[in-house]
Amino acid sequence: MLWTIIVILVILWLLGFLGSNISPSFPKTGSWIHTLIVIAIILVVLNLLGVI
Repeated sequence: MLWTIIVILVILWLLGFLGSNISPSFPKTGSWIHTLIVIAIILVVLNLLGVI
């Protein structure tokens, strides 16, 4: 379940990061895209440490 959430967060981050390059009309999402990748990284680290 945790890995599913991580994959979804990374995919959303990639869409936001690369979306403006794919389509100029793709809305700029701002800093929340970077928040998603930070959350995904934190979840991976906590999972590797065995905390969650």
